[in-house]
Amino acid sequence: MRTEQLHWTGTAGWNRAPARADAGLVLIFGGTDVLTGERLAELRAFYPAAILLGCSTAGEILDTRVYDDSLAVTAVTFADTRLRLATRAVASAADSRPAGAQLAGELLGSDLRHVFLLSDGLAVNGTELVEGLKSVLPPGIEVTGGLSGDGARFQRTLVVADGAPEANRIAALGLYGSALQVGFGSLGGWDPFGPDRLITKAQGNVLYELDGQSALGLYKKYLGGHAAGLPATALLFPLALSAGPDQNTGPVRTVLAVDEAAQSMTFAGDMPEGMYVRLMKANFERLVDGAAGAAEHAGAPLAGAAAELAVLISCVGRKLVLKQRVEEEVEAVREVLGPKPALAGFYSYGEISPHVATARCELHNQTMTITTFREAAPA
Repeated sequence: MRTEQLHWTGTAGWNRAPARADAGLVLIFGGTDVLTGERLAELRAFYPAAILLGCSTAGEILDTRVYDDSLAVTAVTFADTRLRLATRAVASAADSRPAGAQLAGELLGSDLRHVFLLSDGLAVNGTELVEGLKSVLPPGIEVTGGLSGDGARFQRTLVVADGAPEANRIAALGLYGSALQVGFGSLGGWDPFGPDRLITKAQGNVLYELDGQSALGLYKKYLGGHAAGLPATALLFPLALSAGPDQNTGPVRTVLAVDEAAQSMTFAGDMPEGMYVRLMKANFERLVDGAAGAAEHAGAPLAGAAAELAVLISCVGRKLVLKQRVEEEVEAVREVLGPKPALAGFYSYGEISPHVATARCELHNQTMTITTFREAAPA
């Protein structure tokens, strides 16, 4: 496996010309307004045989730097790994599970090793999307990836699936062949506070009531002055699911939208009735430690060898908390994985991965999720 990385900004253009044109995959992460057909045409000219796969972001990761409103590009040339791209349009969150099942069906193959997924970040229920994929994929084939972003605006997200950038699009990349080794890890670093609240009314990823009261009203009481900035300020105070009071917290959920008329909140994934939620707050040191821990989990399955590529997908909420120190979490990943792998990725509206190698794949929010890749040398 060989990689090369390019960077584009509106002021400087491309930082350099590509060194080789034989890439089979080009990962493209960029700001919503700069992810344009013109830029993609330039990349197609650079890499004529490659699958172009990418999405809009809430920040771009390239090596140990974090950018905004730029294009972070990683071209990958595989030696013994085959690729297949499947894509679906979705009209609403209700299409998420069927779309996931259809995508998985298209990618099935005897030598399928992994599925990497990029999805619209606003029109999709990430929980249902993952469930649809897992209902068809055989045991041992995992899914990692994330939901595209739009800064802190929550207006429009885009996915590139070997064509023009599109909203309401899901792209799934199948990677095939025995030479490919994949690792993954996903950790957070948020602390719970306040009482447990029972979800008494919800439908899919839309939450209406907690403890029989307006969910939005209760949430606003906790936020105080921050409530005026919803939904963006909700990124600083996500909700963690749990099975019961005082039990360990499970997946964390981030608010994507609020409906004042219905007094409801829409999340990136399901909010099941009968589950409990607790409010979460940031712990700066634990956020950085979480990124390092995710890197340790992601590097572990590679049989002691160094990764050649690491795709980092971190939540926009982490970026808003870490602010000018956001690169510290990326630097922590580099310190764990070492100097060899190319680091690429983006800040997202949701992360998809098993928590650790032995866990089931699910949607996360407010985590650093890392997928590592390498190709083993021929025997």
